[in-house]
Amino acid sequence: MDTTIKVTTETRDRLAAIAADRGTTVKDLVQELAGATLTGTELKARGDAAFEYIRSHIRPDFSEADRVAGRKLMDDLAAGRITELLDDEPQK
Repeated sequence: MDTTIKVTTETRDRLAAIAADRGTTVKDLVQELAGATLTGTELKARGDAAFEYIRSHIRPDFSEADRVAGRKLMDDLAAGRITELLDDEPQK
């Protein structure tokens, strides 16, 4: 069963252009985007699972503070606030 969603004309035209570039329909494009985009609950579950995996398999002392610091680092990289990572130890 299909349904209708309301978007602005600009959004509809952009979706149509993206779909045409990909050789698909707007309907299939929206289905693909919805299927590939995680909800907040799904993101949290993945983050929690990754945290537990790290603690179980890689670093048992990995803490919530480490998790927060990692998230901040990723956010800063994505926002362009950090453009390179420096190694604390000199290269040999």
